[in-house]
Amino acid sequence: MADGGFVRLPDGSVVVALTLPRPEGPGRVRVLVHARNRARALTRLRNAGLRSVYLRGNASPPTPDAVTAVLHHPEGMVWRGSPEDLTEPWQPVAALLRLARALPS
Repeated sequence: MADGGFVRLPDGSVVVALTLPRPEGPGRVRVLVHARNRARALTRLRNAGLRSVYLRGNASPPTPDAVTAVLHHPEGMVWRGSPEDLTEPWQPVAALLRLARALPS
């Protein structure tokens, strides 16, 4: 389970934000995904390789700046390594997954 939330956009789509354990070590990352609905957003994350992703409630919805970041990204999925550091740039989810795969087993 993850800390997160969502916001519904005027066109009916949603942006889901989740704070997840960092795959390559201690700490947490903030992941954003844009999709038609919440279920599809979680499916997109699971299909990308983040297997046990669930959203319960709306305790930590994305900020307007975060929504803008994910809407302007071509893949519609971004992450930030330090959820509380608003100056850190958003990165494509593929970069996070590359970090996780590069870890020794």
